[in-house]
Amino acid sequence: MSVRAFFTSIKVDSAEPPYDSLYSKIYYPGNYGDSAEERNMGYVPADQTLAPFPVAILMPGSNCPPESYAWLARFLASNGIVAMVYGWVKEDMPGYVALSPGFDLSALMPDTYGSKPSAPAIPYLLGELQRQNSSGVLAGLLDLNSIILGGHSAGGNASLLNSNNEWFSSIKAGFSYAAHSGAATAIGYPKDTLLPLPSNVPFLIMGGTRDGVIAASSNRYGDEVDASPTHRIARTFDEAMNCARGDSHLLLIEGANHFCFLDPDDGTTGRPFLDWSCEQPAETRAFLGEAIYLFIKASVNGDTAAFKQLTTLASDNPLVAEYRNK
Repeated sequence: MSVRAFFTSIKVDSAEPPYDSLYSKIYYPGNYGDSAEERNMGYVPADQTLAPFPVAILMPGSNCPPESYAWLARFLASNGIVAMVYGWVKEDMPGYVALSPGFDLSALMPDTYGSKPSAPAIPYLLGELQRQNSSGVLAGLLDLNSIILGGHSAGGNASLLNSNNEWFSSIKAGFSYAAHSGAATAIGYPKDTLLPLPSNVPFLIMGGTRDGVIAASSNRYGDEVDASPTHRIARTFDEAMNCARGDSHLLLIEGANHFCFLDPDDGTTGRPFLDWSCEQPAETRAFLGEAIYLFIKASVNGDTAAFKQLTTLASDNPLVAEYRNK
């Protein structure tokens, strides 16, 4: 099995030009057959052995290029999980244009939060997956009832707040790295507020003990000094996630920073100057990839062996600073 990918362009009807389109790259298991079309155009058929494929949508951090998540997309695709990364240049806040997962700030206000999705990209991404399941190399091969919504940093926040199967019935699980549900005082929340999460699908919340970006951003939530890199992440799991099904997990990684989830990490954009060093970046990514894969197998496929493997991996590994399940 080889991993292949292709690009798509998606029109966002709800957005104003020039910010009314996004692009995606979809990674899938390929099966090279040396046909004329493959040799001439590079379009390789999918390996149908593990079809129908669940799909993981990877929501990017602000100003984090989608290609920086290719390491995870390739790993998932090599294990039979189609992965979709995307980029949307968007003005989420007036005067600030950024590569974004896409936020609707009107859905995050104190009087509106929880009434509608705050990530307007999601329905368009799901629509694109429906189109790809109708024609092309993945036609008829996608399990569109098994969508996993994952994300990093701002994308992780979008995943936390929008992994809601009452809004999107096809979402079966979610995961986040370097994200929490803290609410910004600048938009009217009292300090130290945590936004309650939908909590109706299995979720894997991950973070690192050397996340300098989260520590330095704590003033947004009312802290007067830099706070712990992991405290709000843990509180999000303990306080904002209201479930006790045994299918959700908190996984804090020793020595991991904010941007170790990117490879390569383009330090020319975003706020990498706030981050602390990562002790073992390659080992950390390998561990996180394995944990995410096992979580998806356990949550979407109902694989009890994968669930046991995940809990064993998280409970007996020097990279793990803290693990909880509920």
